[in-house]
Amino acid sequence: MMTHFFDSTESVAEGVGFPLFGFGHICWMIAFVIFAVLCCRLYKQSDAQRRQRMRYIFAALLLLDEAVKVVGLGVQGLYGPQYLPFHLCSINIFVILLHSRYRNRAIDNYLFTVSIPAAMIAILTPSWAVLPFWNFMNIHSFTVHILLATYPIMLLYSGELNPQLKYLPGSLGILAVLAAIAYGVNLVFDTNFMFLMYPIAGTPLVWFEAHMGSHIWGFPILISAIIAVMYGGLYLYRKIVNNRLT
Repeated sequence: MMTHFFDSTESVAEGVGFPLFGFGHICWMIAFVIFAVLCCRLYKQSDAQRRQRMRYIFAALLLLDEAVKVVGLGVQGLYGPQYLPFHLCSINIFVILLHSRYRNRAIDNYLFTVSIPAAMIAILTPSWAVLPFWNFMNIHSFTVHILLATYPIMLLYSGELNPQLKYLPGSLGILAVLAAIAYGVNLVFDTNFMFLMYPIAGTPLVWFEAHMGSHIWGFPILISAIIAVMYGGLYLYRKIVNNRLT
C-alpha cells in the first residue's frame, strides 16, 4: 500500500492512480465539506481576536503544506522547476498569506472570484489523479486545496468578505498579470504552470483541446461560466436573505 508513497507525478508507475469520483476521491470531497462547515461556524461565532488568529493559522498551515512538498520532493532529488509556486493555487497561498494580515477590497474580490472556484475545481477534477491514494503528494494536493477553498468561504459566510461586481475588472486584471508571469516562466523552464501550454488529463481543458482544437478556448469560456455562477449565486443568496428580513 505504501510502495509509491514518496513518488511524484514524474516518477510514479503508470496505472497506480486513483479514479475520479471513486471511493477515495469522494472521501476527500466529504472531508472538505465537513472541514469547511466546521470552520465557517467557528469563524462566524468568534470575536475579532479569534478570527485574526484563525486567519493566521490558515496562512501558516498553507505555508507548512507547501514546505512539506518542497522538502519531501527535495530529499528525494525530485524537486524541479515544475514545482516552483507558479500554478494558480500555489500563488494563492501567498495571496492568502498577504490577506491574513492586510485586508483590502481588491484581494477580497480576487479570493471570491478566483481562489474559491480554482481550488474547488482542483478538488473536483484533480490533475494529480495519476498518483495513488496513499501518496504524500496526493495528500498534500488535497489538503492544500481544501485550505485554499475554505479560507475565503469562511470569510464569505461570516460576512467579512463582500464581493461586488464593480471590483471584478480588478480581480481579472490580477489574474491576467499572474497568467502573464506564469507564461513567461513556462517559456524559460519548459513548464506548464496554470496549464497554459497544454491540458492535463482529467481537467475540463481536455474537452476543449479535443473539440475546439486548442485548450486555450477553455479559459475565456470557463472563466465566464465561473463568474456567472459565482456572482449569480451570490445575487440569488442575497436576494433570498433580504426577502426574509423584510
